[in-house]
Amino acid sequence: MSEVKSRSSRIFQAVVGSIFIIITLLTITPILRVISVSLSSKTAILSGNVWIFPVQFTTEAYERAFGNSNFVNSFLYSVLLTAAYTGICMIMTILAAYPLSKEGLKGRKLIMTLFVLTMYFDPGTVPNYLNVKSFDLIDTVWALLIPGALSAYNLIIMRSFFIGIDKSLYESAYIDGCSEFKALTKIAIPLAVPAIATLSLFYAVSRWNGISDVLYYINKSSLYTVQMMLKQMIDSVKISLQEGTNTQLIADNIKAASIVISMTPMLIAYPFIQRYFTKGIMLGAVKG
Repeated sequence: MSEVKSRSSRIFQAVVGSIFIIITLLTITPILRVISVSLSSKTAILSGNVWIFPVQFTTEAYERAFGNSNFVNSFLYSVLLTAAYTGICMIMTILAAYPLSKEGLKGRKLIMTLFVLTMYFDPGTVPNYLNVKSFDLIDTVWALLIPGALSAYNLIIMRSFFIGIDKSLYESAYIDGCSEFKALTKIAIPLAVPAIATLSLFYAVSRWNGISDVLYYINKSSLYTVQMMLKQMIDSVKISLQEGTNTQLIADNIKAASIVISMTPMLIAYPFIQRYFTKGIMLGAVKG
């Protein structure tokens, strides 16, 4: 009987493993193709020989992309903007979630209900634009930082995590004369590192990939993010036939290289945060 179970278990694991391998391959294939196109010559691309491995390897597309000062400036600006946005969002989320996790806070349910309502009722693009304009934030970096500084979904996760912290830790701290601010900084935040790391990743990815608010609120090219610059390059980059005779590039090379460059920071950051990812989400969900 045990042999039958062991055999069926192996078969099940083999089937599940095969399915996940297929899903993984389907997921990474488009990424590999973009990378291959960025590193292949125009002859190989035009002849349709490029699939998931570079053909006639060349780095000229990356040299051209990094040779574009506007693209490089927007890339560095986006890194700083993402870091600032993530910091602001986490401060707002923690300062809202911590008091809402306290049972003694009057009106806690009403305030939480108002936060939740924002997840279901969006005023729309025009009211949002008018709101940003009324605060004179158009063509300022604050238009990219303030409007999305707090996510109700992330607030719920953070609040659930704080609720799950053993109350006896707070009680012992209060007995020793600890204030609420010290309880937050000395007890809650250190214990909530997995949740903070996970939500920081959420905020960072949303800001790094965000482009709609740049389209709506920003007209100055100096405030364009790398995604906006990438969009412009994809929409407008063309290499003339005369120039093409002296280079191994076509428009697809530059587009692919720009995409690879723009997604690299998130790919680099994710492995360092990934170990907190599942732990942070599950702890907040189960204990909430």
